Amino acid sequence: MVCAAAGLRLPAPALAAAEAVVLGVLLLEAWVLYALYAAARAAGEEPRAALRTAVRAVVPVQVRRLLRHELRAGASLGRWVLRRKHGVRPGDLAAGYTGPQTAMMYGMVFVSVIETFALALLIPWPAVHRVVLVLDVYGVVLLLALHAACVTRPHVVGADGSLRIRYGALFDLAVPPDAVASVASVASVASVRVDRRYPEGRLVTLSEDGVLDLIVGSQTTVTLELNRPLTFTRPLGARATARTIRFHADDPRTLVTTLRRPA
Repeated sequence: MVCAAAGLRLPAPALAAAEAVVLGVLLLEAWVLYALYAAARAAGEEPRAALRTAVRAVVPVQVRRLLRHELRAGASLGRWVLRRKHGVRPGDLAAGYTGPQTAMMYGMVFVSVIETFALALLIPWPAVHRVVLVLDVYGVVLLLALHAACVTRPHVVGADGSLRIRYGALFDLAVPPDAVASVASVASVASVRVDRRYPEGRLVTLSEDGVLDLIVGSQTTVTLELNRPLTFTRPLGARATARTIRFHADDPRTLVTTLRRPA
């Protein structure tokens, strides 16, 4: 691929050997996938379930989740244009959280566009230019899709007292009503509160004492203490348990007030 991008003509035998190796790898993968599918069907699974089992055995969970995230983020672009929210029913409160990161996301999009034009002028090789152009355009679209996913997938306070804490298509934690039911009582009024903090760490950070921080723009504004430990899934598929959740909402007071209100 490097030689082809640089404009070098490869000897026919070398090119044929490389194509044969790639074809062999693809045939091997197809054979392994079919063997796993056949084994699942023999165990009594339905065709779709058997295919799902085979794919899970072959493709690592991290790759599956990243691919699912990109597909959902791409679909969010359509929702963003149509001004539709995902997972918000009548009577629910949709709480946005993109305020601290909006300027940064648009800044990254602007820089990526400038980079695309600059590289188009600087790269003299047509093949390399086409490859870089595709990657740059894909990067710009992906940045817009990430922001669109965050806009169209807000936090949701359900009419039944449940809470759904999200970050785009990367993180989705459903807190059932029984885990937050006590927040309506006088004795537990501090179980959910406006609490602005500036923690350090990645998007999803879990401390040793079970405090989960979902950080947006280097800050969180709401602290929720749970009645019981709650299991959640990290962006790349690992499972963990939290006793306290700290997350960001652009209007934390409205979210806290709604969550405290009896269902």
